[in-house]
Amino acid sequence: MDSRWVDILASETGWEVCNMGENGREIPRSAPDLPADTDLLIFMLGTNDLLQGCSPEQAAGKLKHVLSQLSLKPNQILLIVPPPMAPGQWVPSQQLIDHSRTFAGCCRRLAQQLGIRFADAGEWNISLAYDGVHFTEQGHRAFAANLLEVLR
Repeated sequence: MDSRWVDILASETGWEVCNMGENGREIPRSAPDLPADTDLLIFMLGTNDLLQGCSPEQAAGKLKHVLSQLSLKPNQILLIVPPPMAPGQWVPSQQLIDHSRTFAGCCRRLAQQLGIRFADAGEWNISLAYDGVHFTEQGHRAFAANLLEVLR
């Protein structure tokens, strides 16, 4: 079994989990093509947008644009705000850390506005790797455990 959270989620639930994550992925301009039988879309993007110079408000605006295009029911969408960045190889400034914390509030308000489900991974004590962005193996396990609680 792989140690990434998506693989842990699939193993623990028996669900077919389609991992659409890609290194460097920013919030897309349009909604992704989803299989017709999609039961739940877990959307967690924004960190790369902040790293590329977007303000928290701009990133939330991009999220609103793409989430508004989805043909799923609101209860079929779970918006997870990534844990805040930490000092690391990819996070040289306190401003990026502050922006990632501000982004959490923007996402919470967006989820309320759209009537979709929301979780803040910043509340989950996720350990981050040397880069200040990606999860460690322990971070993946903690993320999966907390996500399973949200989905129960």
